[in-house]
Amino acid sequence: MALKNDHYTYRVTWSEEDKEYVGLCVEFPSLSWLTKTPEGALKGIRKVVAEVVSDMVKSGETIPEPIANRNYSGKFMVRVPPEAHRKLAIQAAEAGVSLNRLASAKLSK
Repeated sequence: MALKNDHYTYRVTWSEEDKEYVGLCVEFPSLSWLTKTPEGALKGIRKVVAEVVSDMVKSGETIPEPIANRNYSGKFMVRVPPEAHRKLAIQAAEAGVSLNRLASAKLSK
């Protein structure tokens, strides 16, 4: 079974513990698929997600919105210790940029 318009975020990584590749889906963190190849891990997790979405639709549950389909404002608040705030403010002043620009550059690395 394939999921129509599958925009979910998938990742395939090696599991040293299981000695296999594991397929994961960010929007469904409790799901995974283990297999011998990275291609098989991706195919397997996509199949599991499609089955779960189908079951959720049948039972009237809310389906997670794919991260790729969400709109982001570009704004979010980060709380840091006062000393870190001071240190960053000094770095920004020394670089001749705003604290916002400095933080954005550090986060974009």
